Amino acid sequence: MTEKQRSLIGGISVLGITGLICKVVGVLYRIPLNNSISLLGMNLYQKVFAPYNLLLAVTSAGIPVAISRMVSHYITLGEPGNARKVFRTALKLLSVLGIIVTVLLLLLARPIASAQGVPEGWFSYICIAPSLFFVCAMSAYRGYMQGMRNMLPTAVSQLIEQVGKVAVALPFASVGFSRGGWIEGSAGALLGTSLAECVAMLYMIIRCRFIKPMPAAADEKIASGRSLAKRIVLISIPITLGACIVPLASVIDSFMLTRLMENAGMLQEESRIRYSMYSSMVITMINVPTALAMAMSTNLVPSIASGLARKDKAYVAKEAGTGLRIAAVVGFPCSIGMSLLSKPILFLCYGDSHPFDHVLLAGNLLEFSAMTIILFTMVQATSGILQGAGRQKIPMFTLAAGMIIKVILNLLLVSRPEINIHGAPISSLVCYTVSMVPNLYFSCKYTGCRFSVSDVILRPLGASALMGAAVWAVYRFIFGGDRCLQVSGFAARLLPVVVCMAVGITVYLVSAVLLKAVRAEDLPARFCRKAK
Repeated sequence: MTEKQRSLIGGISVLGITGLICKVVGVLYRIPLNNSISLLGMNLYQKVFAPYNLLLAVTSAGIPVAISRMVSHYITLGEPGNARKVFRTALKLLSVLGIIVTVLLLLLARPIASAQGVPEGWFSYICIAPSLFFVCAMSAYRGYMQGMRNMLPTAVSQLIEQVGKVAVALPFASVGFSRGGWIEGSAGALLGTSLAECVAMLYMIIRCRFIKPMPAAADEKIASGRSLAKRIVLISIPITLGACIVPLASVIDSFMLTRLMENAGMLQEESRIRYSMYSSMVITMINVPTALAMAMSTNLVPSIASGLARKDKAYVAKEAGTGLRIAAVVGFPCSIGMSLLSKPILFLCYGDSHPFDHVLLAGNLLEFSAMTIILFTMVQATSGILQGAGRQKIPMFTLAAGMIIKVILNLLLVSRPEINIHGAPISSLVCYTVSMVPNLYFSCKYTGCRFSVSDVILRPLGASALMGAAVWAVYRFIFGGDRCLQVSGFAARLLPVVVCMAVGITVYLVSAVLLKAVRAEDLPARFCRKAK
């Protein structure tokens, strides 16, 4: 392994940049998809994706983290034979699990669709079900590679998933919509997703074949498959339960939001459209910057586990502190920038294809929802730290507490006619706050990391505030503020977004360096060598 692959920042840069590219491609994919199958089709698409993502978390969230942690542990101890045995054992577990959940979703397609209030959407579940097996099998390979601190194969497979959706799912959606309307359009898009996941799985299998395994040490005692399987399950269960909580919130939203709005007197079609705007426009945009949070969490697990295996307390504390600081450096500007540019970004993407009032409502929702980015980023970073430290039950319990509060607030807020869909981002904001605070405390407690208010809050927040002031001034005084939303045409809407983003990035980078929110060691190794 290279020095870059071993470094936390190097791994974050590989997965983070790839994740951002994938999220941007995903947003760009949603725009023509939205236009192809209409808001009603997107309502069905998002409702199907919620239970699918939950099953995906059940099957492929905890075990890959367990693989990554155990492989990293054995590699650190000089036991590559046991590292390979972990992978082979986990691959069997995930393959069996993938088959079970695929069959389960096929059998429960009609009941789930009916319970969500979209009985006509059962065939969409049939189309997406096979991808559960593909992702499960692929997750074993990803966990093995990540445990060896090789993030590139995971990054490439993620790109294959997203490019495949554009190349396959989008044409399938268009053909389905032209033949049978929004119901068949949604089914076509989900079938294309299954095919893209299949290709990504095949890539990971082929890629793994080209890796020359390290020979087992002469004095290495190979653990039994049964004992490794038991350990994998014990480690993965709390991680899986924790990972299921956020998808569970989406499932709850898919069952609750439209019904609560309808019970408050809203027409069914209008409630479906509002849910579609929130889930497909707002949440999709928020998920773009959170790709870096996922990359951080993925890299922190083996990094912390490796330090603990060596009993290097100073290294563990340093890596945990770096993770928290980078989470703040990424999260604060993304939250503020996305909030300030929420309306021009959404009008750029959807202004020519949807009614002005609908896009304006989505912009208002995104303006407030963007504040969850910094909270989610910190929750992901602290969850990765705690999972790497063997305290995976803590983020499970804190997220569970947040989800309970989210459900209660949904019931109290969304059911009020004057609030309706605006209650959803409020409940999410409170949810992540409740999860973040105890996570921060326990991350510092179990890693020996000292929480620096200056490094984690004041410096990145100060740089983000300067960036926000510059973006607001350019948007308000050069482009006339929200008056520029009235213009038509992609090019006219693109200009303020590009200029404001360029100004924001420039001001933030300069401010972050001057305020020492970003340091030389935060850069990938190749840049540091050039600087020397």
